Amino acid sequence: MLIPIIIMAVLAVGMVVLGLIRGQGEHVTGLKSAWTMTLQVLPLLLLAFVVAGMIQALLPQHLISRWVGAESGFKGILIGTVAGALTPGGPYVSLPVVAGFIRAGAGVGTMVAFITGWSLWAVNRIPMEIGILGWKFTVIRFVSTLVFPPVAGLIAQWLFSGVKI
Repeated sequence: MLIPIIIMAVLAVGMVVLGLIRGQGEHVTGLKSAWTMTLQVLPLLLLAFVVAGMIQALLPQHLISRWVGAESGFKGILIGTVAGALTPGGPYVSLPVVAGFIRAGAGVGTMVAFITGWSLWAVNRIPMEIGILGWKFTVIRFVSTLVFPPVAGLIAQWLFSGVKI
């Protein structure tokens, strides 16, 4: 976790310095925008971390193993796919939830299916997609991505079944 923090710190400081050097107040505009985004996202982020922590604390290991663990097989991959598709919010919600499940004993294939289902199916995004792009495009997009989350989960399970995360 230290290396990504260092990379982001270097990028952030570098961009603020660049904005400062340009002398047009861009650094102030950028920092104000960052603060606004932080205030908008922080409550959701904190709640996502609470959910991730509670998954680890409340769900018994045998329950996780049976339903979404490596032993759950294709059933677990389908559960992961549907759960991912139904998970609202951006990566700041889904990634902590996946991290919580992994730490609680969820299988790699199931969690790959979860993330892939979240990114490709995204049920909560469908109404906006229909409104902006139309129902025909949305149906074509959804149908054309239908097999990918379970297939991605199966591939991950096959390739990395013995890998401890």
